[in-house]
Amino acid sequence: MRVHKVTLAVLAVAASLSLTACQGDDDSAGQNSPSSSAAASSSGGSGSADSGQGGATDSAGTDSGGTSGSSSGSAASGKGSAGSGSGSGSGQSGKAGTCRTDDLTITAKDTSISGEPDGTVTVQLTNRSGRSCTISGYAGVDLKTNAGSVSAQRVGKSTGPSVLKAGQATYFGISYPINDTGGSGVRVTGLLVTPPNETKTVSLAWPGGGSLPVTEGGGSPVKIGPVGSAGQGG
Repeated sequence: MRVHKVTLAVLAVAASLSLTACQGDDDSAGQNSPSSSAAASSSGGSGSADSGQGGATDSAGTDSGGTSGSSSGSAASGKGSAGSGSGSGSGQSGKAGTCRTDDLTITAKDTSISGEPDGTVTVQLTNRSGRSCTISGYAGVDLKTNAGSVSAQRVGKSTGPSVLKAGQATYFGISYPINDTGGSGVRVTGLLVTPPNETKTVSLAWPGGGSLPVTEGGGSPVKIGPVGSAGQGG
């Protein structure tokens, strides 16, 4: 019986020691769990670094977008300035230009006064261009005759440029001697008119007397006044 009691006591001590060892293992495992939390925390730190990189990317994208927007705004502002300059140039180019031959409708009619020694033809120049133009000085005038062309002599004084609005007209007069000699004289067959400062000529029918007297000596018997002075010729 003594032997059995000793054996039982030894077994009880061994069991007690075994239980103590198990508790120690459990405590060690519990103490190791903070290390696992630290590892998890370290892994979370790596995720924050990625997030930080993402933040840097977002920041770079914001800066890039802001800079681009600013540049675009500056470019737009520059274009606006260019547009303003273009408008100013357009205003300057809006000034009336010179009346060209193709801008004008040119007609001639007999305005002679009975009893006067000289006949008169009035030439009308009407602006048909649809815009204003300026005209001044003397037109070129030649009478076509059976003896050749007779160029008109300029008389009077030019008054400077005048503006012809669309549809407006200006005039000048041609004076010529009436053939009352009883002879055939020089037969007039046509009228050539070249507007001031132009080289293109318009051919018209001659509305005046049918002939000019034959004259001796130099000088032209045909005279014209400046544009805008109908009746000064002569």
